Amino acid sequence: MSIGAAVSFESPDRTRGWVGHHGGDLNMRMLVAIPVLNEERFVRRVLERVRAVTEHVLVINDGSTDRTGAIVEDLRRPLGLDVIERRGNVGYGRSIRDAFGRAADRGFDWVITMDCDEQHEPAAIPRFVERAQAGDLDVVSGSRYLDPEAMRDRPPPDRRAINATITAEINERLGLGLTDAFCGFKAHRTDALRPLQLTVNGYEFPMQFWVQAMAAGLRVGEIPVKLIYNDPNRTFGGNLDDADERLRHYRCAMYKELERCADRLPDSAFTDYRTKCPGETSAA
Repeated sequence: MSIGAAVSFESPDRTRGWVGHHGGDLNMRMLVAIPVLNEERFVRRVLERVRAVTEHVLVINDGSTDRTGAIVEDLRRPLGLDVIERRGNVGYGRSIRDAFGRAADRGFDWVITMDCDEQHEPAAIPRFVERAQAGDLDVVSGSRYLDPEAMRDRPPPDRRAINATITAEINERLGLGLTDAFCGFKAHRTDALRPLQLTVNGYEFPMQFWVQAMAAGLRVGEIPVKLIYNDPNRTFGGNLDDADERLRHYRCAMYKELERCADRLPDSAFTDYRTKCPGETSAA
């Protein structure tokens, strides 16, 4: 599969939660949103490269304690950046939610989210734009595992195992065909996000997002992106650094969201819960 190839899949036999645009749109307004947390090593290079390929860039500084904030402030005016600055760390999910809100408030048609640690290549942004312009998807999700030729690095074994396990379970429960449920490099149609009621602040955000996206009938497709791990020793913090606890945490977040969206999901979404969670229902 070439790096420009794509696959798409829709939620089967489900009423859409919105009416979207079904034709190509070459004049759409695109926002690129980049959460940052202690990225002083990378933030200048990443922002300069992103700004070279797109006009509208939002930086969400989630309480960085290193020089990240100072560097972003130094680049704000020269690069024309929009910046959300938080004094304390709230979480990755909150940063993505803030990006969605900013895109809607400012009238952007699409919002691309990407990381700032050079694991997501700014040069790939035009491919997300091109796929979005086709007009047949609401979410264009990057996948590091869709194209074996794009796998430049090997991920830490526990991360790859958890990704594969959770991705398979999401596919089984929601009728999707994802190959990478955790890649943060995505393009989202802003109007399609409006029915979603996203509340998660932490790293488990993708669990809530995928469940609600399918409950709302969003059209999802993947495009391949390069697998790059510049720092395999990065940690999640606290008990999430334990792989078993992280898997349990993700599953419990998924099951909680399945219950919230039960009236808009097939019965197959609720069979055989595989982890005991606080306040579990009888379906567990």
